[in-house]
Amino acid sequence: MENSMRLKGKTALVTAAGQGIGYASVMAMAAEGATVWATDINPTLLERFKGHTQIHTHNLDVMDKAAINALVAKIPTIDVLFNCAGFVHSGTVLEATDDDWNVAFDLNVRSQFWMIQAVLPGMLAKKNGSIINMASIASSIRGLPNRFVYGATKAAVIGLTKAIAADYVTQGIRCNAVCPGTVDTPSLQDRINAYSDPVEARKQFIARQPMGRLATAEEIAPVVVFLASNDSTFSTGNTYSVDGGMTI
Repeated sequence: MENSMRLKGKTALVTAAGQGIGYASVMAMAAEGATVWATDINPTLLERFKGHTQIHTHNLDVMDKAAINALVAKIPTIDVLFNCAGFVHSGTVLEATDDDWNVAFDLNVRSQFWMIQAVLPGMLAKKNGSIINMASIASSIRGLPNRFVYGATKAAVIGLTKAIAADYVTQGIRCNAVCPGTVDTPSLQDRINAYSDPVEARKQFIARQPMGRLATAEEIAPVVVFLASNDSTFSTGNTYSVDGGMTI
């Protein structure tokens, strides 16, 4: 499909941009004309953006509030924030530890809180901005087996998203959440490899998808582009499920 340059003139900031959905979204937004600041905790992953003149890279730990504020202060204007950083813990409530809970809420929720706090004043000053938060079908939308901690954090992300949308709905700020099903990313492969039988584990992940296959990161990125663009100016406080039929 020919790019329509829907994001020309916009600047986007993306966390966890080095691989998976973050990477696909950076590339998709740049292809639509955006200037993108691609951040990741792993600087090696950011090397894949070399040669892309519209993409600036920055090594960022989203659990370092001072580093977040320093980066945002460095960027002249931010029109779009895509909070993509996160981690998936496996297990039930009886298997979860306090450390699992704290790490997951810090990375999956607190980092979004800090990123939004940093970029929102600039968006409010120009009365325009789109905040896109990575949530999941495993959240308040659906309870999935062995996703107790993760599902709780992503339910929190949906609540956070709706609260921000409500607070700033009259001030030009939109805040929405993307809720994927099971996506074939390096993160998923790491989780599959942790099972005693990775081949069987992959089959089980595929089996829970009604379409009979996993999503690709490139199938999630167009929703991010839509929410970043002016095509979605009447959308705020919504959850956008891209789940291959998991919520039918």
